[in-house]
Amino acid sequence: MKNNRHFVIDFDSTFTQVEALDILGEISLENHNEKEERLQRLVELTNSGMAGDLSFRESLEQRLALLNAEEEHLPQLVNRLRSKVSTSFIRNREFFEENHENIYIISNGFKEFIVPIVKEFGVREENVFANTFKPDHEGKLTNFDTDNVLSSNNGKVEMLKRLDLQGDVYVIGDGYTDYEIKAAGLANKFYAFTENVERGNVLEKADHITPSLDEFLYLHKMNKAISYPKNRIKVLLLENVHEDAVKIMKNEGYNVTTIAGALDEDELAEKIKDVSVLGIRSKTQVTQKVLKNANRLISVGAFCIGTNQIDLEACLKKGIAVFNAPFSNTRSVVELAIGEIIFLMRGLPDRLAEMHAGNWNKSANGSREVRGKKLGIVGYGNIGAQLSVVAEAIGFDVYYYDLVEKLALGNATKCTSLEELLEVSDIVTLHVDGRKENHNLIGEKEFELMKEGSYFLNLSRGHVVDLQALKKHLDSGKIRGAGVDVFPREPKTNEEQFESELRGAKNVILTPHIGGSTEEAQVNIGNFVPNKIIEYINTGSTTNSVNFPNLQLPILENAHRLIHIHHNRPGIIAHINNLLSQHDCNIVGQYLKTNESIGYVITDINKAYNEEVVEEMKGIEGTIRFRVLY
Repeated sequence: MKNNRHFVIDFDSTFTQVEALDILGEISLENHNEKEERLQRLVELTNSGMAGDLSFRESLEQRLALLNAEEEHLPQLVNRLRSKVSTSFIRNREFFEENHENIYIISNGFKEFIVPIVKEFGVREENVFANTFKPDHEGKLTNFDTDNVLSSNNGKVEMLKRLDLQGDVYVIGDGYTDYEIKAAGLANKFYAFTENVERGNVLEKADHITPSLDEFLYLHKMNKAISYPKNRIKVLLLENVHEDAVKIMKNEGYNVTTIAGALDEDELAEKIKDVSVLGIRSKTQVTQKVLKNANRLISVGAFCIGTNQIDLEACLKKGIAVFNAPFSNTRSVVELAIGEIIFLMRGLPDRLAEMHAGNWNKSANGSREVRGKKLGIVGYGNIGAQLSVVAEAIGFDVYYYDLVEKLALGNATKCTSLEELLEVSDIVTLHVDGRKENHNLIGEKEFELMKEGSYFLNLSRGHVVDLQALKKHLDSGKIRGAGVDVFPREPKTNEEQFESELRGAKNVILTPHIGGSTEEAQVNIGNFVPNKIIEYINTGSTTNSVNFPNLQLPILENAHRLIHIHHNRPGIIAHINNLLSQHDCNIVGQYLKTNESIGYVITDINKAYNEEVVEEMKGIEGTIRFRVLY
């Protein structure tokens, strides 16, 4: 059956990421003393022509006059353009190969550089309609064929009239001249292509805004390189996550929204309705109420170490994979802990305040070295263990306590109970997680057990310390100094007032939850978490997920990947394989992992299969979520 759909595609800033004449200008004006001024004027003329503010022929004549181009520059231009083909066009070569008879490149650019580029994608030369240069006797490219309809206003409209395409016609382009084809009644729809450039007056006229070729192919249910257009994946990033994270997500093609502060439960429950990926730090609470509205959510990224602000079990039941950054800010927290311990043992918080008040108090009274002192670390995870190594290197005797059996590093001494650690330590520092069992882990009883004149740090979670008990023992002198970075109640934004019973206490360092807030740590987190989420979306890999069974998967090649998340019940994997067998699907790879709640099975099958199998897989009893990747 003959295909009666025709696809009219623009070249500059659509097929390629750039305007070819702008690149030709960079080449031809390389050593010109007015290079920058001319290039800027070239861009202005291009935009005026594309936006319809200047007649096309006038724009073209003025641009060629500025270029100072010659025939010998064209091979260089073609080579440059080969590396500037739009990413989604490269990804979807099959579309061009399968529809080459019905794809038309209609451009106000020039055949001399367009044909070599599009031919490599299987587009027929006879289907390329563009201007042509008329070099003078010296090979200069200042003139063009003025008889060509594409050299004048409404040239594309006139060309479509001459082609007289029978059937449905779809126009993909970024300029006003592309819209004119639809306006003249010569196309069914105009798709404003925004992968490379957005022109406001063009977007207003579009039947559909198309951020990538993937989106166009998805709308028309055509063969495409990826299973779902990435521009349809909405990402919500809260709490000023690092700009690298925003950039990575946008570069991936996602639709990204950022909000500087945290959102309360009701606000987030409303915002999350059409969100696929949520990124938060420590203040935003992802509760069951929030997740009830999160019907499109597939992943949550915690841009921090802890995940106690996320209901991991509820996420698991909805098939939402959660990722954090367990190592990215470890060094930053360790360095702050060491710095605060030295400050406290030298009594520096009070000395600094006195100096700022104009008081000179030169005294060694109560000022101590750290060498030979006993440092007690509660929680010997990533941070606690690294703190142990650094502290020993500067002279501490290190003691530690953890509920889980941990190998002692260096000469650290393991304590068999929290009580033993509190009684022996000169300084106690907390590095525990935020689980509910740790609520008020350190309270009146624990402070009573500590040495007279000892020091205390909490850089872990706010609710693990009874602050009223800490204040009481600071006032009595039992605790000589404290450093606190986390609090049971913290302001959601920098504009809110900070309230705490510890404000004004002597020899106390209060910091606004900045243990991991160094530029280095935020860069590490901003890169680590997005890449884990992207890997999960693109391949199904769950390495480093805090709630999903961890699976490291091979790169998907020449197959479709079926991802099935289900309640951990007997017989589901057999049911999946029976369905695949009934539909004659050839399995090229299968991977399964479970935890106590869910099963996570990945099946790679040959590309040729009956689409009915997808619906039947979704209908298996116990299915939580199903995705197809290719």
